[in-house]
Amino acid sequence: MSTIPEVIVIDDEMGSRESMAIAIEKAGLRVRTFDEAEKAVDFLTIEPSVRLAVCDLRMPGMDGIGFLEAVRNRPELDLSIILVTGFGSIESAVQAMQVGADDYLTKPVDLYELRRRVRNLLENRELKEEVSNLRQLIDKKYGFDSLIGRAPSMETLYERMRQVAPTQSSVLIIGESGTGKELVAKALHQASPRKEERFLAINCGAIPSDILESELFGHEKGAFTGAVNRKIGKFELANGGTLFLDEISELPYELQVKLLRVLEERQVMRVGGESLIDLDFRLVAATNRDLEKAVDDGSFREDLYYRMKVVTLAIPPLRERLSDLPLLAEHFLSEICDREGKPSMELSSLSLTALSSHTWPGNVRELRNVLESVAVFHEGGLIEPEALPADMRDAEPRIQGTGVPVQPVFGETKSMAEIERQAILETLERTGGKRAETAKLLGIGLRTLQRKLKEYRDSGDRDGDS
Repeated sequence: MSTIPEVIVIDDEMGSRESMAIAIEKAGLRVRTFDEAEKAVDFLTIEPSVRLAVCDLRMPGMDGIGFLEAVRNRPELDLSIILVTGFGSIESAVQAMQVGADDYLTKPVDLYELRRRVRNLLENRELKEEVSNLRQLIDKKYGFDSLIGRAPSMETLYERMRQVAPTQSSVLIIGESGTGKELVAKALHQASPRKEERFLAINCGAIPSDILESELFGHEKGAFTGAVNRKIGKFELANGGTLFLDEISELPYELQVKLLRVLEERQVMRVGGESLIDLDFRLVAATNRDLEKAVDDGSFREDLYYRMKVVTLAIPPLRERLSDLPLLAEHFLSEICDREGKPSMELSSLSLTALSSHTWPGNVRELRNVLESVAVFHEGGLIEPEALPADMRDAEPRIQGTGVPVQPVFGETKSMAEIERQAILETLERTGGKRAETAKLLGIGLRTLQRKLKEYRDSGDRDGDS
């Protein structure tokens, strides 16, 4: 199918119709002409890909206004419309624009001007479509679709995110290194009313404190040695959008005071400045440390802690949602193969079992790095255990995050949920049904154990009644 845009021209006067068609064809466009608006509407029904119509205002039967209304009442007909009037009255132009015309021309039509207007409208449409496509790609990359996982803990996280995203509340994301805290922050931004504005991220632990102040709050020219120009800080740059402060626990104590003031007053003063600047931003912060302990030991301000944790989102570590490992592995391998132009590959059941035994201290980031390393040397197809790092081969599968081994059933491929269930029930049997002791052996909370057993009972598993 040709990618050259098609334009339709509607005019009951043959000379006018043909001259406009020839002028538009000279712009390198395809043109189809109609002497009646009704015929054009019928054509659009079977050919909705037309992008622009030039239509005379005054015609027998359905006139230009009627054509406009017919098109605008059909959502599937997405085209720009130029109305042409031989009367040139202000009233006609106003009426045309009110009904939904994108532009209008008066007769006799200046054919050079017609060609220019047609080009401009098509270029604007193309630009809008590119922006729309880019927005869809961004939404897919950074929206909820980018978060991989179906474990109950992840479903709980998604639900909380859906509730929080549309609000203006500050959010504190807690989770171990490598769990995807920035990804969650970006997804919140993309699902918020601020999605059209900037998302800015800054790592508080990666920048020296004397530079961090300027990065966050900006500075005026001459504010300090080396300040040869004014600098706009991240708070100002994020105005209208979202500012993500990663590793907030590493923010120097003296800057915590300034941050608290900005959060309370929604104003910032640049270093060396004399006036306050009003701000409208949403703060999302993240940490892999226990901020309550940081408050207790005096390294983090208590008032700032409670000001930030209006809403807290906890991302579970990978070892606590090993049932998601196959999904994550499939996603990462597909992404890596597409990027590197390599044949598709997947983990064998034995490799999945071996990877499920790892404690994953680096979480999802570590998993991705391991798979990328494996993919570099793999030619495609199934990835067997011998292709994995040495410390991950031939390991026994273990219940999530614990040292309790699970004995696989010979010849049977088990999902991680089944492996988890087997470990829980076998440990429960060994302890004689003592739930507190079972939870301690498994390294999970008693409430988690009780919830799992309830799930087994609800699914009709008699063993869950122990």
